[in-house]
Amino acid sequence: MKLEVKGLTKCYGATHAADGLTLFVGSARVLVLIGPSGGGKSTLLRLLGGLETPDSGKVEINGRQLGTDAPSLQAYRRKNGFLFQQFNLFPHLTARQNISLPLEKVHGHSPAKSAETATRALDRFGLLAHADKLPTQLSGGQQQRVGIARAVAHQPEVLFLDEPTSALDPEMTAEVLELIQELAEAGQDIILSTHEMGFARAVADHVAFVSAGKIEELAPPAELFGNPRSAICQKFLSRVMRY
Repeated sequence: MKLEVKGLTKCYGATHAADGLTLFVGSARVLVLIGPSGGGKSTLLRLLGGLETPDSGKVEINGRQLGTDAPSLQAYRRKNGFLFQQFNLFPHLTARQNISLPLEKVHGHSPAKSAETATRALDRFGLLAHADKLPTQLSGGQQQRVGIARAVAHQPEVLFLDEPTSALDPEMTAEVLELIQELAEAGQDIILSTHEMGFARAVADHVAFVSAGKIEELAPPAELFGNPRSAICQKFLSRVMRY
């Protein structure tokens, strides 16, 4: 995955969620965004995923510039996968239906093909025994695994994950992080934000430290965690990695 961002700006009223942000990654399988809450990680992720449009600036992924018109954005979103802090499963649909419905309605697959693909996705992630359960009948970790299965069922070009474990307890967090690592090892390009520093260090090819709507530092994990250059990144890491 190649990523180039130049002068990206996004304002919500007086708040600059992205403030002339610039980022270049020549080649990476996994890019992890870290930084303080409210620093702009989620906004950047949504801009990269085409879920928000910038006020100014440009985004290029794999050599293609992201458009800002509705048809271009819709086509771009269809090619990618998304998972957020909350599970966002349809509460009235089973696990299988939560995966098959987007395949049918968004990606144009036949009902039979959608159901078959959903079944394979559930089997891949160890969820086949729960295929006909509603979200309320699943644990938090199982719900998030269904969310991941739904996000990758159509074989996305890039998988965007925004704090995918923030609503989970430690055991479920480990379960979901292991699954994300398996996806990366299988060749899935991933851009994710997380507060799990150990996971970022283990899985990322590059780590971007985002603060006040800017990229304050970008480096391979061993370099960024072992010898952060900026004072603000040093202060952040000393605080979150103290215990």
